[in-house]
Amino acid sequence: MSTAAARRAYAGPALFSFGFRPFFLFGAAWAALSVPIWVWSFLGGAAPIAHRDWHVHEMLFGVLGAIVAGFLTTAVPNWTGRMPVIGAPLAGLVGLWFAGRLAMLGEFWLGPAAAVVDSLFLLVFAGVIWREVLEGRNWRNLPVCGLVTVFALANVAFHVDAAVWRTGVGERLALAAIAMLLALIGGRITPSFTRNWMKARRLAPEPATFSRVDQVALALTGASGLAWAALPDSPVTGVLLTTAGAANLVRLARWRGWAAAREPLVWILHAGYGWLGVGLLLLGASRLLEIVARTAGVHAITAGAIGVMTLAVMTRATRGHTGRPLSADRATVAIYLAINAAAVLRLIAAFPTAQQPLLLSASAALWALAFGGFALSYAPMLTMRKPLTA
Repeated sequence: MSTAAARRAYAGPALFSFGFRPFFLFGAAWAALSVPIWVWSFLGGAAPIAHRDWHVHEMLFGVLGAIVAGFLTTAVPNWTGRMPVIGAPLAGLVGLWFAGRLAMLGEFWLGPAAAVVDSLFLLVFAGVIWREVLEGRNWRNLPVCGLVTVFALANVAFHVDAAVWRTGVGERLALAAIAMLLALIGGRITPSFTRNWMKARRLAPEPATFSRVDQVALALTGASGLAWAALPDSPVTGVLLTTAGAANLVRLARWRGWAAAREPLVWILHAGYGWLGVGLLLLGASRLLEIVARTAGVHAITAGAIGVMTLAVMTRATRGHTGRPLSADRATVAIYLAINAAAVLRLIAAFPTAQQPLLLSASAALWALAFGGFALSYAPMLTMRKPLTA
């Protein structure tokens, strides 16, 4: 049975008919809730769950882990032609994700057991992706399997580091893996969707095809991420990160995003990739120049590249796979504006000023508005049946 046939034959709850449905919905809802909890705690609230490590962990491995799982459990069956992970197996994966979130909320009381429970989801998910890609002989996407595995192991390292070393290696390794995943997957879908949009309107010239420029940008992104994970304070790492950021911005310019400025579903992908280039630049500059705050680059990547690109993919994939038109309605445009504004304010708040508490609060509110807006406005698409695309 083909991937499309297996999905058509599925007769269970609509929520578990595609991987993106539960993971996008619950991941977005958790993103909308967890950041305000953290900001409230940071500004003086007495919450034993919302310390800095909890905030970092839930943004990287809780929220982003769900969204990566939603994307790949939907995309990998199309890449391999194998049976999709739907129904009870998908519900089991979602259950592991929920168990991790509850364990991290109760970390103060559960102790090391919370780390064990939380680590299960990403490790099992990585195993599922490896199985599907290997069984489908889809060799082109072995790097994706490798990056998901690094991400899962970074989560384990995060827990060990938080308990023993306190070096931040797990956090840096996770960000390096995600930056590379954004460069790899974003580098495929952004020019591809832009090219399709331009072709339909007979616009030229089209985005540049994959070339040596793209290879260099990907190599620099991977090398700089590894260097940052291992030697975060080295000037060499700063140079590598800065060069990687510049290379990714050159790569982005070759995709001619300005030609698709009239279509939000397209330009938002360019905006998300642009945040990646800016984030790498700032991260490198913070290692070379004292005036650049160290958290500026981190939040340009997390609030900017990750926040914007995930919502770009979530909105487009949801509309496409549930039979809706590939065009942005007012709610979708509002989501895009809110997440970019949240990223800008969070970047400014990285530089200490008297307005920092206000900037943090405003950024958190806009972040919650963007992801909460997605969860509310896209919930009917994610939970109700519509004709499925192949």
